[in-house]
Amino acid sequence: MLEVGSGRGEAADRIGREVGCDVVAVDQSERMVELTRARRVEAIHGDVLNLPFEDGSFDCALAAWMLYHVSDLDRGLSELARVLRPGGRLVAVTNSETNLRELWEPLGDAARRFHPFNAENGEATLRRHFARIEQREARGTVTFPDWDAAHLYVSSSVTRAHLADRLPRFEGSFVATRLVAVFVAETAA
Repeated sequence: MLEVGSGRGEAADRIGREVGCDVVAVDQSERMVELTRARRVEAIHGDVLNLPFEDGSFDCALAAWMLYHVSDLDRGLSELARVLRPGGRLVAVTNSETNLRELWEPLGDAARRFHPFNAENGEATLRRHFARIEQREARGTVTFPDWDAAHLYVSSSVTRAHLADRLPRFEGSFVATRLVAVFVAETAA
């Protein structure tokens, strides 16, 4: 199995232990590769746009919350399809455009973001590279215990931190709806 954008390697480590398969993790960050290796997971510094593997090297690939960061999404998906064996599967996880709507809507249009790979457009994007696509929704909630916690969350956003002080004050806890899509894309057999 291949995990691209593996971060600190939590998923790669868990999948390797629980499923009992060989996992290779790839990340652009040398530090993330180092942290993944510390978990005793094989990790390689690399980029999904130019994967250092032969055609058909993997049965499965995981891309969790990372495809919307890829500068050339079609090239990245083409690379993922290339390194999967015939009938291999990509599991791609991403957010909906309405993820945490209750948190972001009060901040107005400045808080709106469009991701090139999201729950709404992911299937069409994957269809250009994979023979079969299945999509499942995962819903849940995030509870911020107080305004300070919500403010801290907004201020930690790479693209919306400047909006943190515009977050309306509230008393008590605050619940926002989480909406995620899990795609399973299969290469042609």
